[in-house]
Amino acid sequence: MTGTRHKARTIALQAMYEIDSAARHPEAVVGRLLSQADLSEENSGFVRELVYGATSKKDEIDRNIQKFAPAWPVEQIAMVDRNILRLAIFEILFDNKVPVKVAVSEAVELAKTFGSDNSAKFINGVLGSVSTLTSR
Repeated sequence: MTGTRHKARTIALQAMYEIDSAARHPEAVVGRLLSQADLSEENSGFVRELVYGATSKKDEIDRNIQKFAPAWPVEQIAMVDRNILRLAIFEILFDNKVPVKVAVSEAVELAKTFGSDNSAKFINGVLGSVSTLTSR
C-alpha cells in the first residue's frame, strides 16, 4: 500500500508542477496523468483529493510557507520544492488522514527524488515548523 501511495503522491506532484508552471486547469492535468497511470480507483481518488485540495487552499498554504520560510518569497522557492510543500502542508493542516510523520516523510522522499541537493533538508525544516500547528 505504501508504494502505491508514494506513486500517487508522485503523480500529484507532477500535476501540481504542471499546474504551477503552465497555468493549466487541475482537472485536465489530473485527468491526463491518471489516464496514463496504473493506479487503483482508491489511489486515483487520493491523487485528485491531494491536487484539488492543495490548489483550492493554495493561498492559505502559501501564507504558511511564507510564515515558516520567511527568507524565501514563495515565488522564489524552487518550483519542485514549492509544490512538494503545498501537497504536504495540505495533508498536514487540512486533510488530516495520515499522521504528520507520514506526510513529512513522504515529502522528504519526494524532495530527495525530484529536488536539489538541499531540497530534503529545506522541506523537512519547513514542515517541522508547520507541524507545530497541529496536535496530530
